[in-house]
Amino acid sequence: IFGSACEAGEIFSALVKGHDDIKIINSLKFYNYAEIMPLSNNKFLIGSYPDINDEDDLRKLNLKFYQLCSRAGKPVVATGDAHFLEKREGLYRLALHNFLNMVGKKKAGAKKTETNQDTEDSSSSTDASDEALNEIKNPVDLSLRTTAEMIEEFNYFDKKIIEEIVIENPGKIVDLIDSIKPVPDGFYPPQIENAEKLLTDIVYEKAGRIYGLPLPANIQERLDKELNSIIKNKFSNLYILAHKVVKKANDDGIIVGSRGSVGSSVVAFFAGITDVNALPPHYVCAKCKTSIFEIPSEYTVGADLPDRLCLCGEQMNKDGYNIFFEVFLGFKGEKVPDIDLNFPGYYQPIIHKYVEELFGKDNVFKAGTIQTIDDNSAYAVVEKFVERFKTNWSTAEKKRIAWGCSGVKRTTGQHPGGLIILPKDKVIYDFCPVQFPADKTDNLNRVITTHFDYHKMENQLVKLDMLGQDNPAQLLLLREYTDFDFNNIPFDDAPTLELFSSTKSINVKPEDLGSTVATFGVPEFGTEFVRGMLEDTRPKSIGELVRISGLSHGTNVWQNNAQDLIRQNICKLAHVISARDDIMLYLINSGLEPHQAFKTMENVRKGKGLTEDEIKIMTEHKVPKWYITSCGRIEYLFPKAHAVAYVVMAYKIAYYKIHFPAAFYASFLTIKADDLNIEHLLMDVKDIAKEQKRMLGERYQWNVKDKTAYAILEVIKEMKLRKIKILNVNIEKSTVRKCLIEKGEIIPPLVSITGLGAKAAEKIEEERKIKPFSNQHEFSDRCRINKTVLDLLRKLKCFGDLPESDMYSLGF
Repeated sequence: IFGSACEAGEIFSALVKGHDDIKIINSLKFYNYAEIMPLSNNKFLIGSYPDINDEDDLRKLNLKFYQLCSRAGKPVVATGDAHFLEKREGLYRLALHNFLNMVGKKKAGAKKTETNQDTEDSSSSTDASDEALNEIKNPVDLSLRTTAEMIEEFNYFDKKIIEEIVIENPGKIVDLIDSIKPVPDGFYPPQIENAEKLLTDIVYEKAGRIYGLPLPANIQERLDKELNSIIKNKFSNLYILAHKVVKKANDDGIIVGSRGSVGSSVVAFFAGITDVNALPPHYVCAKCKTSIFEIPSEYTVGADLPDRLCLCGEQMNKDGYNIFFEVFLGFKGEKVPDIDLNFPGYYQPIIHKYVEELFGKDNVFKAGTIQTIDDNSAYAVVEKFVERFKTNWSTAEKKRIAWGCSGVKRTTGQHPGGLIILPKDKVIYDFCPVQFPADKTDNLNRVITTHFDYHKMENQLVKLDMLGQDNPAQLLLLREYTDFDFNNIPFDDAPTLELFSSTKSINVKPEDLGSTVATFGVPEFGTEFVRGMLEDTRPKSIGELVRISGLSHGTNVWQNNAQDLIRQNICKLAHVISARDDIMLYLINSGLEPHQAFKTMENVRKGKGLTEDEIKIMTEHKVPKWYITSCGRIEYLFPKAHAVAYVVMAYKIAYYKIHFPAAFYASFLTIKADDLNIEHLLMDVKDIAKEQKRMLGERYQWNVKDKTAYAILEVIKEMKLRKIKILNVNIEKSTVRKCLIEKGEIIPPLVSITGLGAKAAEKIEEERKIKPFSNQHEFSDRCRINKTVLDLLRKLKCFGDLPESDMYSLGF
């Protein structure tokens, strides 16, 4: 169905330019209907053409337009070209158009801005014209008009014609359009033959291997509940897919971390998808399979249980994190599973390729996203507008207009690790269009992305998140450096746990380190914010670390909430709300019905607060006032399973920090290789302290790079305080990015040299394999090193005994 469009369309444009009537009538034959616009839509045309001098000329154009369409036998439809809902929002669009023009990004074919000025940069316009300022005060009305408003817009037509173009003809066009849905109803998972049986067999095999068959009654009950929901809602395929992906990675020697709520599912644990065991804290004997679930209530996770010998004489294993299945799949188990997995960054392309091989390239697509203007960019839009038109807006007014610009679509993008997987009997066009990311067709990998934001299809299609992350890569490095398997790390190692509450276990004084805890470089626990939490709480167990992780990832959960409760001695860390699961567990233990507890948890974790009915029910069940107030302040709550996964990974890395310090620092510096600065690496402790002081003095203007540099400097300082020696870059030994360890000393990578990029570093590695370098000039020529980098290498004495030229070697 084709309409003639706005003033930029073929028909109205021909009329404005004075083309022959017969020619216009012939052009109309192509269209199903013609569109006529309110006068305010086209008022920017006034003065642009000889015959358009005022609004009366625009009325004449519209009247003639209607006559020509009638002669052509085409229905005329009054349309508003609506771009926003309310008239006042026109100022937001005006600011955005101005910004695009000023940065030279105006899209081809777009209208001129409502100011009717040509594109120009900020330096070419100092004074706004009277017309432009008038448009600022009265932006073009492209709002969505009501029927009454549209009738008023065309009041210069006969009454019968007004009803025809405003009411009757739009209705006729609507009747021509079929009822469609952009995304069909239903769930369309990829099909894996016998998925239900495969999943059941895999789960019972591992469950029996750990707990023995028949399974203990509580485990059997939990498995029955989960498997019934998974199979009934056709989620078995997704579980098997995730199982295959993790198994492939494990078979390749790769560690896989889980994210999100997937660790809430014991089926996911027994299927090998996650290492998080959602069962309550318990003991289990690896030899005779005896399990004990009668555990004192103060133990919230199995890792914190005291050691215990089985009746058969074997030391019992300790496991279980007490996580609800409902958090993952909803109270009825009907929510589409969102399984997120973390891989080392370098392995991500391999595992993505594996999924394509499983289902076929035509059935696997990158998950599309919509990137919008953020708050800071929106304020910049407004500032540019003020700069150009010299508007005398207050700060409050600028913030109001910035708020209106924030969230507007900027471009399309793709999820960093999300893959949309189709069943083989469907094509992607059944669900959405596809495109290259941001329409860049020159993309080397020709990555095809869903045009729709993946959130719009998450209930219809399976999305598997397979992200590249540093933590699995660091653990693999640590195993490589030490030959100690991270799977053998005990979770009750006192020196490792002490690292989270003091500096004793690394034998460094707090005043020298600049911190009373020793978590620098430990994932999730090394930032200034989380270190402050650790200093407030002094955690001494895995369970408390899980709570810290939940608190640190929530919004309005710690600050102005749990932190105050702890400081005021209203309650202890063990009792504050730290994760979604805490609310459900607490309310069930308080006597609320499970469904009510779940519903309350969902409202709180999404930041919706509590309803009056929920507050009444909680009060009737003697829930303390402080707990109810805390719920009301929360804007977002982390899932406990995600917190557990983070803590397990962080604890394992922390274990190496205590027991294999050189390997820990070498692995940390390797992961941060692209952000290293050799001059910082070679500083002594006093110089590092001076550099830290200098950087802190400029903290107000730090960017992401500066924050990363300071965090690395903190770790380097700690390393030096622990007497771990770092050597200079060695052009004969240093690798591109990986640190080497020789006799307990660390050799930094080539990319730590400022200005020496990865390609140049790779060239050095390549050339020295061919033959050794004979002198510095030869090195520079063969490796194509510029003079600036060469001078820095000399200044830092990276060449060792290598002569500057052949003359030196001959004694001249």
